[in-house]
Amino acid sequence: MNRRDFFITTWKNIGIPIVFVCFLSGILQLVYAGASGAYWILALLAIVVGYMLIRKYAPKHLGVLRNIGGYLILGAAMVFLGVNIYYIVTGELDYTIESTSVVLRDITLFVFLVVAMSTVQKMRREKLGFPWILARFKKYLWRILLLVLLLGWYANCIPDTLFVAPNSTVVKARNNELMGAVIAKDGQWRFPELDSVPNKFKACILQFEDAYFYKHMGFNPVSIVRAFQQNRKANRIVRGGSTLTQQVVRLARKNKKRSYLEKCIELIWATRVELGYSKEEILKLYASHAPFGGNVVGLEMAAWRYYGLAPHQLSWAESATLAVLPNAPSLIYPGKNQSRLKAKRNALLDKLLAKKIIDSITCELAKEEELPQKPYPLPSYATHVVQRLATKHPGQQLQTSLDAVLQRKVQEQVRLHYRQMKQNEVHNAAVLVLRVKDRKVLSYVGNTPTTKIHHKDVDNIMARRSTGSTLKPILYGHMLHAGELLPTQLLADIPVEIAGYSPKNFSLKFDGAVPANEALTRSLNIPAVRMLQRYGLEKFRDELKGYRLQHLDKSAEYYGLSLILGGAEASLWDLCKTYAGYSGMVSHFEALDHQYYSNEFAEPVLLEKEQVHFGNTLTAPQHIGAGAAFLTLETLTEVNRPTSSQAWKYYDSAQKIAWKTGTSFGNKDAWAIGVTKDYVVGVWIGNSDGEGRPDLTGVSSAGPLLFNVFELLPKSDWFLEPHEDLVAIELCERSGYLALPLCPKVEKLVPQKGEMGAPCPYHKEITVDMEEKFRVNASCESVDKRKQALWFVLPPIMEHYYKQKDIFYRALPPMRSDCVKGQEKMMDFVFPAKKWTKLSLTKGIEGKVNGIVLKLTHRNPNTKVHWYLDDRYLGSTTDVHEFLVKPALGIHTLTTVDEQGNKEIKFIELY
Repeated sequence: MNRRDFFITTWKNIGIPIVFVCFLSGILQLVYAGASGAYWILALLAIVVGYMLIRKYAPKHLGVLRNIGGYLILGAAMVFLGVNIYYIVTGELDYTIESTSVVLRDITLFVFLVVAMSTVQKMRREKLGFPWILARFKKYLWRILLLVLLLGWYANCIPDTLFVAPNSTVVKARNNELMGAVIAKDGQWRFPELDSVPNKFKACILQFEDAYFYKHMGFNPVSIVRAFQQNRKANRIVRGGSTLTQQVVRLARKNKKRSYLEKCIELIWATRVELGYSKEEILKLYASHAPFGGNVVGLEMAAWRYYGLAPHQLSWAESATLAVLPNAPSLIYPGKNQSRLKAKRNALLDKLLAKKIIDSITCELAKEEELPQKPYPLPSYATHVVQRLATKHPGQQLQTSLDAVLQRKVQEQVRLHYRQMKQNEVHNAAVLVLRVKDRKVLSYVGNTPTTKIHHKDVDNIMARRSTGSTLKPILYGHMLHAGELLPTQLLADIPVEIAGYSPKNFSLKFDGAVPANEALTRSLNIPAVRMLQRYGLEKFRDELKGYRLQHLDKSAEYYGLSLILGGAEASLWDLCKTYAGYSGMVSHFEALDHQYYSNEFAEPVLLEKEQVHFGNTLTAPQHIGAGAAFLTLETLTEVNRPTSSQAWKYYDSAQKIAWKTGTSFGNKDAWAIGVTKDYVVGVWIGNSDGEGRPDLTGVSSAGPLLFNVFELLPKSDWFLEPHEDLVAIELCERSGYLALPLCPKVEKLVPQKGEMGAPCPYHKEITVDMEEKFRVNASCESVDKRKQALWFVLPPIMEHYYKQKDIFYRALPPMRSDCVKGQEKMMDFVFPAKKWTKLSLTKGIEGKVNGIVLKLTHRNPNTKVHWYLDDRYLGSTTDVHEFLVKPALGIHTLTTVDEQGNKEIKFIELY
């Protein structure tokens, strides 16, 4: 045989089959890149088929391959196949698959080029044209179509997603600690697929189920033959001989009845799964969908149910126990089959020892561990978060922003507080903790550990409740920003009736006049209502829309002035969001070089992957300025803390907390919301069914829990003063209004529009005698016996209550009797306060109609005041000016006259 014949013979018998194998291997790599090593077995089959096809149908003329290119192709293919065989023998197949895929693709392209060149050269030499190509194509058409159909069926014989069963909703903290889960729709505890299979469980399951997992293409021929022999000998199915891949297929096909036909289908599916998934992915599919007894599916759920641990925390004994369960799930039932389960577990441990996966000490210690006796409950540290997310994201595994340690501590604080509150028949509570800088929810406790009778499943963080006094700081801040209020400006705290609405302070008392900041810290109702009336109900309602309070959805007319006292409804979620916006606004003002975010009052986020978008930067605020927000928060630091915290200012370790309480009408809701630079804590206490209870107030009920939660958080620095949005002006020290030249002055920071505030209306310069006992004038006293004096003068009705609270208040001296009197108002009615008042008479226990107590205040209490009703003289009073009357139904005229002839007239209508 000459050299040419030797080359052609060698090429036809060895080279072409090798090239054909490389060609098929490259195709598999191109279509299923990253697949496992199963295609090598297909390649071995292809050698036989390829040899037969090429020997019979290969072109006889291979002239283009005589050159050095042919030798290079042959040499490369032989070296490549030799390397693959070496790696297969040494067990490093996975490395070969990953590292040689590029080489396979390059060889494939090279083979295409060689075949194309060979065909073109043959056609040119023999002068063959397109009809020759078409004739050969028609000759083998049915074979090509059959091959295409078979390949198409094989490529699509498995679904795109092997497992479509519903998953449980799994909620984890930001550190991936399990917070809770909701069972899947089909009643199975099936967690979403694992990210990875723990090494201990992987070693156990491979040794127990499929020791040759990394060396087969989806099925093990030896195991199948042995299973066939044993089944035939026993005349029934006693052994399956399935690999892990086949078991994944069986689980995906919902454990159909065993038969030889089903086994064949499983074999085909198994090879296709091996082509479409990596070995690690197949392991994850098995660990995530294998049955572990009862309604427990998947390794993660099994680890929590039987050991109360995450999968990666399992010991060797625990991993071995779970590895044998999918083979016989019934062994796990408590109190049954313990000896069989232990025997299977120990046998697996012995095998691990024999394979030198574990040492002898580990093996013996593992055998001493107890088997699981009873199921463990799943962690349940955030029940209402789980339920909320399960509604929005069913069947998903979600990583929340919750701090697992903080969540458990807050939950414990709620539990302890609940034990105290239930003695007053108060059964429900909620606590929300936000981090201001990114609005992440750090703790979310939606209820107490109460019973279903007391509505433990209600999420009180999202429930709509009466706002109580929690909107008062917002009104205060808006009025400061608009320049319609100064921080210490005196407000009237006197009986008032506005369109039939008569608000009352919680204490049912009146101060007469009170500084605005004190009215806020003491949460006085009457000053708040008068502020809202002056500011404008419609205006304030429109501005509240910017805070996006979900449940505040009625018109201003619907709410009326009670809007500021709890006439509206909001959730703890929305209120905390609003207070967090105030904190963030002040902090961002300096960080943004005195600018504002357009979306400062953004929704808080529960999922760790979500980020709050604060919007664009603006030069002007959309709601209130940083200066007004800062002064509002600064004022709220003065709110009296619960009894145990009153001395907080005297401790160096104490931190400033701006906080506001609220109590709804009927003592149904108790609120406490606290703000620092870094955190917002919101607390709601009450009954979810709306039942009110005595002594349920924001200060006494919600306040203590609020400060207990703040003790769990890192200390925060206080805000920097936003000087660029504040201006220092002189205020009247007594009235808080802009100081007049004659006022005692004090300098304070106010928002920029505060310079347009009202001047002090209460300081007056009067003429008195030298002893300051009487007011005098030129008509009754000479110049040398009178002097000018600065006097702080409140209107009579404000003075009436104010002097009871302020012992240093000096009433305006009366005009000396021999002096000509001016037009000054000397007396005023406390009740009825309005010029025209409509009243409904009430009845007592015995059915008798109660009378009406008329009240009057006079600048000179010792003056005698005469009372008339419809020109009928009733009598006179001195010092305490009160009179009880029982008039008939209808319209009456009430007249009072003092000794100096001063007269006051009121009209009352009784019905």
